[in-house]
Parts: sequence; structure tokens; C-alpha cells
Amino acid sequence: MSWTSPHGTPLPDWRKRTLIMGIMNLAPDSFSDGGLVHNEATALAHADKLLAEGADVLDLGAESTRPGATPVDAATELARLLPVVKALRRRFPQAVLSVDTYKAAVARACVEAGADLVNDVEGGRFGAQPDESPMGSACATLRCPLILMHRRAQADYSDFWSEILQDLRVSLRCAQASGMPTEQLWTDPGFGFGKTPAQNLLLVRDLAKVAALGFPVLLGTSRKSTLGLVLGEADPLRRGPGNDVTATWGIAQGASMIRVHDVAAIRPIIRMADAVRHSPGGELGARG
Repeated sequence: MSWTSPHGTPLPDWRKRTLIMGIMNLAPDSFSDGGLVHNEATALAHADKLLAEGADVLDLGAESTRPGATPVDAATELARLLPVVKALRRRFPQAVLSVDTYKAAVARACVEAGADLVNDVEGGRFGAQPDESPMGSACATLRCPLILMHRRAQADYSDFWSEILQDLRVSLRCAQASGMPTEQLWTDPGFGFGKTPAQNLLLVRDLAKVAALGFPVLLGTSRKSTLGLVLGEADPLRRGPGNDVTATWGIAQGASMIRVHDVAAIRPIIRMADAVRHSPGGELGARG
């Protein structure tokens, strides 16, 4: 059984091809595109562009999670999110809408307004007691999919991979104990969140370790500072080659969905990577 939307929105099958999650930042201080989407009109125009370019999921975030960003309260987040969720659902009734939030109250209001799934950068554990998942409980009640990302406040690990995997297992176990069905859960290794640049590269190189947990994996490296460091490129808009290579390597290691700003640019990269990964041999003819 595959993942399902509480609204009956058809969700694409990640088992057949790698999906594309298009980023829609509604926060004014997002690191590479803050302020570009600032009202319903610009949100509708940007969503139309991303969908036309081939986005399978639109990921709406209203609080920047870049290092040093100022946290916002639930009321502010909802004031930015709810009008856009409602407008997108009216204009694009078949579009798959994800809400990027770690607050269960925000997720609940947005899913009730039309969002199909939740993308949680705190792994479902924000405000949690041991063995609890407030977001898991909310999404189980809402009957919506939940993406659990790995995140630590500091890049402080004694054994990097064993701790990453254990943290993800805790998030998954707590969400399942809260009532989340297995088929509604995804993981995300948290590239750029509580890792050094070298550790971020290890996440992509050995992403198969995360895929081996048995859940579909979302990978989001788009425009992030580690790519700029490697490429010597301070401008996030000029880090496209880094996006392409990390997406390709991630797909080879088992990623099921790639989260990006530049949908049009990444689409042929993903198509080619999928063709290599899933090639049955011989179908394109002897000359290729």
C-alpha cells in the first residue's frame, strides 16, 4: 500500500520514479529566495510555474530554517500559510501540497485547510517528551503522510552514522507509536542541519544507509552552503551543478524524492538518473 492524502488527492508513486518536490518559501528571510513569494498572487504564479515545470509536490514553508534565522510563532506562521494553502487548493485541486512545519498546531490547521502532507524538520519531536511524537499524533489523526527529517542543534557526534540512524529510528518509532501507519512515513537525512560540510557530503555519498531503514527518502541539498563551499560559489543561484550532482548521487543511493528550487533544471537530470537506475537493458536499441 502506498501513501495517501486525507483529501483524496492522487499522490504520485515514488516506487516507479524519483519525485520532485518544488520549494515555495513564504518566509521573508529564506536564505536564497526570501520575499519572492509574499502574497496569494505571487504564490499562485510561482506554483503555476513549478507545476508546469514538472513538480510533483509543492512544499510550502513560512519559517526560515537557515542558520541564525529568527523563529516565528504559530500565529505568524499560519497567517502566512493558510491563505496560500486555501488559494492553491482552489486553483490547483489536483496539486499535491506539503506544509513545511515542525509545529503540530500549524500542521493541523494547514491540513484541514487542504494540505496533503507534512514535512517536519524536527523529526516529529518538537516539544516532545521521551517516546512521544506530537507531530506523529497530529498526522495520525489527520490521516496524512509525514516526512521526518534528522536534525541536531550542533554537529556533535561520537559515531556519525550510528547516531544519525539511531536518531531517525527514534523519530520513526515515536511516530509509529503515536498511530502513524508505516506507509505514511518518509525519512530525510537533514542535509545542512546540524552537520559539518564534510558530514553533509557523507550523507549523500552513503545515503543508502538511510534508505536501508525501509522508508522512502527525501533529499534536499538545493542551493545550500556546502555546495557553495565545494564549488567556491557564494551566490546560491549559481550552485546548480552542485544540485545536479548531489541529486544524481542521491538517486543512485536510493532517494525517492528530491527537494529543489529549480524544478525545470533538475527534471532532466532526474529523468536520466532514473533511466540509469531502472534500466532493464536493451529497450532503447543497440545504438542507444
